[in-house]
Amino acid sequence: MKKLMLATSLVLSTSVVAHENNGIQISSDQCQVDFQNDVRITPNQLQITADSNKQLTIDSFGELYVDGQAITLTNAQKVALSNYADSLRVQLPQVANIALDGVKLAGVALDEVAHAFNLQGLDSLNGLMDELHVEISDTFYQQGAFVMGEKTFHEFGENFDHKFETHIEEAVESAMMESIGSILMMVGSEMVSSGGNMESFEARMEDMGRQIEEKVQLQAKQLEEKAHGLCDKFEVIATAETDLVKEIPAMQGYQLFNYKSK
Repeated sequence: MKKLMLATSLVLSTSVVAHENNGIQISSDQCQVDFQNDVRITPNQLQITADSNKQLTIDSFGELYVDGQAITLTNAQKVALSNYADSLRVQLPQVANIALDGVKLAGVALDEVAHAFNLQGLDSLNGLMDELHVEISDTFYQQGAFVMGEKTFHEFGENFDHKFETHIEEAVESAMMESIGSILMMVGSEMVSSGGNMESFEARMEDMGRQIEEKVQLQAKQLEEKAHGLCDKFEVIATAETDLVKEIPAMQGYQLFNYKSK
């Protein structure tokens, strides 16, 4: 149960969206996009911070500033820059949405397992899942801005490792201990229903597990497809970003994406 819950909730640590030592990797069977630098999006501007702590800013009028200095652009460059910024505003928050959907899916998996095995004492675990939802939301949305980048993911990963993972394991173990009597009664009832036939009992238990898996798997598949589709959209933005850097050399070093075809 613990593995199922962690696998579905922590989308950011799966093969779809992974936190690597040197950055963030978003991938599918067809594409792989490495995310670099940090981005902060507010209603009025989009700001990218490079490793050097220098900043690139795109305002709502398509004007470009690099470390506070205005960069002269043609009208065509302003349009292309605005389109790039608009794409980021729409697509980047989808990473947060997928992570939050993963937590919801973990709750579904937890409820299914708890119902099947009549587990008690899961209030603390449900509370932890609520906390995790808030933690993810607060990681991406800070002081009226959407933020995403290496620092953001590192801080979340550290917090999860030190806080949530241990507490989730403890809550699951506690729930299992509190429910041991109910579990034994359920097993005994299933054995009676199977007429004491061990093979029949095992088949019934496997069928129960399969039913739980099927209920969760469909939603997990939809979530995975959503993440793969996002990777494809990031591929398009990465291509546009590469073209922009060629057109506007001042943007060199502030790229958010490094696209690799598979």
